[in-house]
Amino acid sequence: MSSSKIYGLVLTGGKSTRMGTDKGLIEYHGIPQREYLYQLLQTVCDNVYMSIRGEQASEFSSEHQLIVDQNQYKGPYNGLLSAHNFNPNVAWLVLACDLPLMDKQALEQLIGTRDPDKIATAFATRESGLPEPLCAIWEPTGLKKSLDYLENGPGTCPRKFLINENVKLVFPENEEVLWNANFKEDYEKVLLKLSPN
Repeated sequence: MSSSKIYGLVLTGGKSTRMGTDKGLIEYHGIPQREYLYQLLQTVCDNVYMSIRGEQASEFSSEHQLIVDQNQYKGPYNGLLSAHNFNPNVAWLVLACDLPLMDKQALEQLIGTRDPDKIATAFATRESGLPEPLCAIWEPTGLKKSLDYLENGPGTCPRKFLINENVKLVFPENEEVLWNANFKEDYEKVLLKLSPN
């Protein structure tokens, strides 16, 4: 499997209930966040897709490659496994759309340290030491094993799955790339961080 290509996936099918507005449409860099991540992934991946809910399809142009959630799975696994079912032979570099400080340097670090013999290569903060499942390269074996986990296991959490598996953890040189913006206060904090003053 070591030669499997890396496809990028922007997870933008969530409901963004905590933020109160679609996190994928928030502009931190002058364009909607989901578009920013899509373009970012295009610079480092063999192919890139947006992971969406069916009703979002009309929001995208024909230039976007879309994978519509199959709604067979709960939570973030919905997007992850819909992508795996779409193409089970590639590794998927997955990014949640609530990572406004993600940059190319971090993605190159993640790809450069990828271990295709593990089920995933995931970013983690030094403080938590826990894998970030929505900022990770999932190998085909890891996604295949996730199907068993969901069918036979007690949980539906991709992080819990990774914690108990053989995963390569990568600590980003700049940990701010893992900042999540889930609430309005987070959004304001990020804008302050990005402002040139």
